[in-house]
Amino acid sequence: MSMRPKKHPFNQRLRALAASLATSLALPLVVATGTVVIVAPAAHAQKRLAPDAAPDDLFLALRQAAASDNAALAQDLAARLSGYELASYVDYYRLKPRVRDYSASEQEIRDFLARWDGQAIVDRLRNDWLLALGKTGNWTVFDEQYPKFVLNDDVQVKCFALNSRALKGENVAEEARALLSNPKDYGQGCSDLISTLAQNGQFSQADVWFQIRQAAENGNATVARRAAVLVDSGDVGVTQVMDRPALMLAKGPGKGAANHQLYIIALGRIAKSNPTQAATYLGDAGRNMTAQEVAQGWAQIALAASYKLAPEASDYWRRAKDAALTQDAMQWKVRMALRDGDWKTVRKTIEAMPAPLRSDTAWVYWLGRALKEEGQTDAARRLFESIAPNFSFYGQLALEELGQKISIPPGPTPPGAGEVALYSQNAGFKRSLKFYQLNLRFEAIREWNWELRNMSDRQLLAAAEYARQSDVLDRMVNTSDRTRSEFDFTQRFPAPHLPEMNAATKPLGMENAWVYGLIRQESRFIKSARSHVGASGLMQLMPATAKFVAKKIGMSEFTADQVNDINTNLLLGTSYLDMVLNNMEGSETLATAGYNAGPGRPRTWRATLPRPVEGAIFAEIIPFNETRGYVKNVMSNATYYAAMFENRPQSLKQRMGTVAPNSNVATDLP
Repeated sequence: MSMRPKKHPFNQRLRALAASLATSLALPLVVATGTVVIVAPAAHAQKRLAPDAAPDDLFLALRQAAASDNAALAQDLAARLSGYELASYVDYYRLKPRVRDYSASEQEIRDFLARWDGQAIVDRLRNDWLLALGKTGNWTVFDEQYPKFVLNDDVQVKCFALNSRALKGENVAEEARALLSNPKDYGQGCSDLISTLAQNGQFSQADVWFQIRQAAENGNATVARRAAVLVDSGDVGVTQVMDRPALMLAKGPGKGAANHQLYIIALGRIAKSNPTQAATYLGDAGRNMTAQEVAQGWAQIALAASYKLAPEASDYWRRAKDAALTQDAMQWKVRMALRDGDWKTVRKTIEAMPAPLRSDTAWVYWLGRALKEEGQTDAARRLFESIAPNFSFYGQLALEELGQKISIPPGPTPPGAGEVALYSQNAGFKRSLKFYQLNLRFEAIREWNWELRNMSDRQLLAAAEYARQSDVLDRMVNTSDRTRSEFDFTQRFPAPHLPEMNAATKPLGMENAWVYGLIRQESRFIKSARSHVGASGLMQLMPATAKFVAKKIGMSEFTADQVNDINTNLLLGTSYLDMVLNNMEGSETLATAGYNAGPGRPRTWRATLPRPVEGAIFAEIIPFNETRGYVKNVMSNATYYAAMFENRPQSLKQRMGTVAPNSNVATDLP
């Protein structure tokens, strides 16, 4: 197969600039479809391995060579790994760079797919190949291979699939609008889809401008620039407006719809740092714009103000009226209405969400609450009943709305030894355990989860027990979480290292359930877990935090290499959590947020509240996506652990408590 990337006019100037810079710096230039990369020497240089290097070291070097698209080195390293136990991955890493640079033949790729048929790695190579096929416009082979992509978890591939159908005359506009909601996942495939739909009339100019605004909201200048060539782009380019919005605002909206759209984007960019200033600009310029354009401008300002939890955000949303909103904007409009107790706006905004978003348990729950506040109790009950069986934060809250508390369901008959032993022979699980040994958790998780497809509940419970016996508790939790009618909460919510936990928590008077709930979220009980920012161990302690706490509690002999020791990690982690809890006046909700985002942030967030709010509302309006999900998961986990440890029903609402706006407590915690 000979593949050549298609040319895109919006890249010509970028290519020329990159080529000039690469020449001046004497650096290699790599040009792929839609992408121009200047490769510094460090990006393609590899440390030479000794002739007698261990196979595992060779394999890790091969993986790095493939990640760096160094096809020659990958080929050399693969040749030295004949007979290695992860043979399919040796083959994959040898081939992957050549699929990405379009030099692999179609027959080579098909041979790989046939040779390792049934393995998870086949789906990954098919993913790589589909991207290459889409970028080169080989729709015949793409259409043949796409239905075989089992996980189908790549947004860009989905965009290429819609593009293929659109090029054949199918109307895919509605499917595209539903898919095109997160520009950070787009890549060339989604930009090509937008281009095709604009050119064949399935996307209007309004659709394209919506995509440009959405990209600008996300700070994705590449996506915005690619879409801008499809519309009348006004007097200045989208990139200039994103980079220097103040210049556009100083000039005013000017004439014509395109200039007005650029002005709206500039408002959103300025509002990220100063919503009040943006509001002043719009107030001065609004008389020269249509009512719909003014509303769109207010929506941009409202979203930026919401990220800051600014008091004015709700007023800005009211001024936005019925402006077209991105999915992110819809959710933040609801959050600000929740903060203010504006249940009418909560209901109207959720009801206007696209169906996939509206079906999220969060918005099902809050719509139910809004209907209940309006006296529509039967409709509210139906919504609560639809999500109450869900073992999650909002499933628990819905259960309480139905007058029940959270308890542990009866456990199943444990799997027998024969059922469990069966999985010790599973080739995918063997590969997964080898990847854990190599500390390659991404590949380990992919291999394990691949084997879980289509398993029955009994099989999942047995596989989860095998994970327990193999000491990969994160896979035990994940595997058991997938059961649909048989529920083993000792697998879903394990409590390992209980003597060590008691030794750490009892002197502090701290509840084990909360700490276990936090560990389940932080590390999934992987003792050597290390995050991308350097947090370590069961309780994911940052080095500076561990050192700070050790000094505070008098551990004069503490050294950084002790942080993964279970006793030390639990002692330091629980001590720090106790410090944060005391700093947050005993609120587990605030302390959980502080443990994840730093103690100063929840104090800042609560200070923006116009009134005391229930803990669930505070959790929902946390402006950091990671921390918002973290707080919900930890508090949900803790409620289940408490039900297990105390053997009695629990209240998540009571645990979440109420968060008030004012606090005079200062903090010197890291």
